[in-house]
Amino acid sequence: MEQVVLVDRQDKELGSEEKLEAHRQGKLHRAFSIYVLNKQDKLMLQKRHSAKYHSGGLWTNTCCSHPRPGETVLEAAHRRLKEEMGFSCELKEKFSFVYNVKLDKGLTEHEYLHIFIGRFDGEPILNPEEAEGWKWMDFKELHKDMKKNPQVYTKWFRLTTDRLAPYLESYSR
Repeated sequence: MEQVVLVDRQDKELGSEEKLEAHRQGKLHRAFSIYVLNKQDKLMLQKRHSAKYHSGGLWTNTCCSHPRPGETVLEAAHRRLKEEMGFSCELKEKFSFVYNVKLDKGLTEHEYLHIFIGRFDGEPILNPEEAEGWKWMDFKELHKDMKKNPQVYTKWFRLTTDRLAPYLESYSR
């Protein structure tokens, strides 16, 4: 059983909980989202596998997950990027925030979310249990498409997009 780290609103550890149970009960837990850009400043999107425990078949950021108890957020980010997308790159944490949204299948995402940005110019090697597709997308086009077709994107990705814009502009300089 995979465990997540329960935290308070200041990201102080409170214990751990089985991942699915934490999502059923909407308990605040630590998580991360990774946004990888290429030389053209296009963002790598992942299409979540349709059979995922929530938000299956939706487009989202490059990679996202949860650190395990005893694992730093950065260690977990590197581990999951390699496991899900089959590559490694330098990652820089840019900001964090707490959000709480209802998902499909009676689950709730209540996360203290750490946002990382990285650079990579190759092609990922997808883990077929995690992702069923990927693409590079211009950030401005992505933003427009999210407004036009919000239902094809994960809720946390939509929440993060507005917050991410200033960091992408400063990151690309």
